[in-house]
Amino acid sequence: MGVALITPFKEDESVDYTTLNRLVDYQLQNGTDYLVVLGTTAETPTLTPEEQKEIVQVVISRVKGQIPIVLGLGGNNTRAIVDKLKKDDFTGIDAILSVVPYYNKPSQEGIYQHYKTIAEATRLPVILYNVPGRTGVNMTAETTLRLARDFNHVVGIKEASGNITQMDDIIKNKPKNFDVISGDDGITFPLITLGAVGVISVIGNAFPKEFSRMVRLALSGDYERALTIHHRFTELFGLLFVDGNPAGVKSMLNMMGYIENKLRLPLIPTRITTYEKIRGVLQQLNITC
Repeated sequence: MGVALITPFKEDESVDYTTLNRLVDYQLQNGTDYLVVLGTTAETPTLTPEEQKEIVQVVISRVKGQIPIVLGLGGNNTRAIVDKLKKDDFTGIDAILSVVPYYNKPSQEGIYQHYKTIAEATRLPVILYNVPGRTGVNMTAETTLRLARDFNHVVGIKEASGNITQMDDIIKNKPKNFDVISGDDGITFPLITLGAVGVISVIGNAFPKEFSRMVRLALSGDYERALTIHHRFTELFGLLFVDGNPAGVKSMLNMMGYIENKLRLPLIPTRITTYEKIRGVLQQLNITC
């Protein structure tokens, strides 16, 4: 289980680096296998370049090599990504997670050429990220498999298309050195039964111990106990995204006493009705809030 780390903000919306350190410690102490920094869940588009650099350095310094760190590095300007890959310091970074280009809706050949250019610009392992609900375009199984076969250091894909048939096609036909990772907490269990290797999780920000246990049980073939944990969180999976990500998980962490319930515009906190529904579920799960 990897966790797509949130960015905690203070009441004045400045980055709360002290709390960020606490959150990293919480992950390290509760079974998270790796951290994804500056992903969608981090509200990265609203962070200044200086803040992004500081966040990365804080996390690297706190982790101290105990678990791998994956850096979110994607966009819809291929040249700009390549420029960062050539100029930035990636000391302490173990891989990059790069999203399918958004907004400008490239063709499948355009998507392939985009990733080909990225792969040729770095020696770091590259994890593809397909999330058509955010990008406006789906990367097909054919394009994913083409990239997996053509570049040894394109090592996996975070699949959040919601298309189980497409994901199964990738799992069935992929090379051995290429992994499929769930990009959706709610389908992690069934996807592992098909051959996925785990999840890059949002809910893991709040429940790393429980969710990483579910992943490990499923990977070991103990489906009965894994399914029990999966079903405990079914209602929360839905509530996580009712008002957008990371509003849901930030409300959970707020109830648990970890962070201020602050986001940066254009994102806003969950509605009070959603907040109270989440509180009710957490109380049913005997989680203090």
